[in-house]
This record gives sequence, structure tokens and C-alpha cells, in this order.
Amino acid sequence: MKATIYDVSRLSGVSTATVSRTFSAPEQVREDTRRRVYEAASALKYTPNAIARDMALQRTNRIAYLICKRQATILDEFYAGICEGIMRRANALNLQLIVSTADDWRQMAANAQSKQVEGVILGGDVAPAMVSEFQARNTFIVLVNNRMEGFDLPCVVSDERQGIRQAAQCLAEAGHRRIALMMGGYSPFIVGERYAGFIEAMAALRLPVTDADVTMCDRTAASAAESAMKLLSGPDRPTAVLAVSDVVAAGVMKAARRLGLSVPGELAVTGYDDSAICTLLEPELTSVHIDVRRMGETAVNLLCRGLEGEDTPRLTVIPTQLTRRGSV
Repeated sequence: MKATIYDVSRLSGVSTATVSRTFSAPEQVREDTRRRVYEAASALKYTPNAIARDMALQRTNRIAYLICKRQATILDEFYAGICEGIMRRANALNLQLIVSTADDWRQMAANAQSKQVEGVILGGDVAPAMVSEFQARNTFIVLVNNRMEGFDLPCVVSDERQGIRQAAQCLAEAGHRRIALMMGGYSPFIVGERYAGFIEAMAALRLPVTDADVTMCDRTAASAAESAMKLLSGPDRPTAVLAVSDVVAAGVMKAARRLGLSVPGELAVTGYDDSAICTLLEPELTSVHIDVRRMGETAVNLLCRGLEGEDTPRLTVIPTQLTRRGSV
């Protein structure tokens, strides 16, 4: 019986996609991986012609990116930015890419089982059942913009605590001593990291934090405006609000206008994400910039390393940078 691409994959300890890439584009494969593949192919008397035959019969070299956010679409600005990085890197590596949302994850998992998808990047607030399903089908997983307790997976995240510290430092440098945090309903990881970053930053700045200084709301501008109306209506109101997203910040600025508070004269506001909305607001919004494209590119690199049987770091942190505008 003639050896197959799957025999080479098993003997060399790498994916079938890597076996194919080793012969079709060897410059894209690490030297030690190429050596293992060549040695396995030689031992099995397997040739590139056989690889071409097998690849014609099997759909491989395909990865998927699933956006795991409630009522998400591929037009969501944050995850679309990650998608751009994923697409850019996938194209450079001659990988086929499927982009979808978590609503279609069961069908995607079925495709993975039939070898149509060899690895998947899951972005956002991923359901544990989704991860378990892909793992049961031996599909390599990389998380982006999230970490999950109980799962040993490679994760790519931005430096959430650094971003919050940068925003808090900016407000303190502008003379503010009473700074409130406006939280939105994001994943437990995002909420936990940004809250911890706020507490750490305020302690480092030697500024007090009371229970009233931390307000929860939904992730919508309407919910943020409603919560901000209550926060800013009291006699001992904060003079600055650090919002954990640009949408939440927009709601805070809307509430300030309703209360007759000038921004930044009577209330300073910072956002997070540095999205397109920042330059549409008046004054323009100071916000923490996240390098979402780099996050996407890094996720693909980790996925490829995992598919090649290489060790992958469990946590990759991408630095943030504050973009200063007129709201502080």
C-alpha cells in the first residue's frame, strides 16, 4: 500500500497542511520542521507528486476565524480589524481562510472534523462548549482578545492593564483627583483586567477609589448615558471618567451635555479601543489604541506553529498606546 500524506503527517508530527507547504513553499516552514518532513517522506518513499494527488482529494491548508460576540457581525470594527490582520498573514502564508460568527460554530466544528478546517481562531467571549467541541475534534485553537479558565490554549491579548494605566495617568496629569471608572458588559477577562488596571493605577497615583467611583452599565451608549446621569448628578461628582470603551465614553459625553457640563472644562473623558467614533465626537475623544491588526497576525503565526507541532506560548501580550485628543 502506498504511503499517504497522512502517514507523513503522523510520522513527522506535523499537520497535513505543513507537509504540503514544506514541498510547495519550503521557505515558509522552519528548518527543523522541514527536516522532519523530508526524513519522514524519505522513509515512507513518499514524493511531492503523491502530495499533489492527496491534496487534490482532500481539502486542507484551511483555517477559520470565528467572531464570538453577542449579535456580532463581520462589520464589527474591533473584530474586523483583527480579521484584517488575520487575512493579511493568511494570504502571505497561502492559507485559505473562513470568516464567520459564533452562531455558525457547530457547522464549523463539523467541517473541522472532515479535515476542511485544520485550525481555528476564536475571537472574543467564547463559550466553553465551543472550545470543548473543537478540542473533541482535534482542531487546534488560538484565542484572541480573551483568556479562559480551565483551558490550556494559546491566547493573544492586548495589555489591558497598561492601557488603563495610560488613561488614568493622562487624567491625573491634567489635574484630576476624583476619577471614576465606567465599566461595560464585556467578557470576564476584559472586565477583570481593566478593573484591576484601574485599581493598580489609582494606587500608584495615590488617588482614592470608593465604591461610587466604579459604575457598571451595558456596552451601549444609551446604557452608559443613563448610568452617567446618575454618576454626574450628585454634588460630589467626579471630574473625570475613564470609560472602558469608546461607545461607553460617547454615552458619558452625552450625559454631560444633558447636564450642562462642558468637556473637558468641567468633565474630562477617556475611552478605550481608539475606534472611528473618537474623531466623530466633539470634542474628539482621547482613547487607548489597541493594535488589533497585530493581534490578528500574531494569532495566525501561533496557529501555524501549533499545526506544525511546535511549542506555542500560552500568552502573548500586545502593547497599547494612548491617543490624546480634545476630551481631556
